[in-house]
Amino acid sequence: MVEEEDCVAIFHSIHRVMQAEKILLEQQLKVLLIPVPRLLSADCGMAIRFAHGQLESVQTGLQSAGMESAEIWLKRQGRYVRLQ
Repeated sequence: MVEEEDCVAIFHSIHRVMQAEKILLEQQLKVLLIPVPRLLSADCGMAIRFAHGQLESVQTGLQSAGMESAEIWLKRQGRYVRLQ
C-alpha cells in the first residue's frame, strides 16, 4: 500500500526494478518493492516505493548508476501526481 506523500518509481521491466532496488539499498535508502498501484500502469507490474523526502537522493542514486525510472508518481490527497 502506498501512503500519502510517498513516491512510486515505475520501470519498463522487472529486471530494471530489481536492479534499481539493489542500487538504492546499497546507498542505504529506505525503499520497498511493491506491486504497481492499480491507478498506474506498468509493463512489469512491480515498482519501488519511497518517501517523498528521498526523491532527490533516489534520482541522484539512480543517475549515478546510469539508470533512470520510466515514471515517478507522488501520492497526494488520495491521487497520484506525475513528477517525472
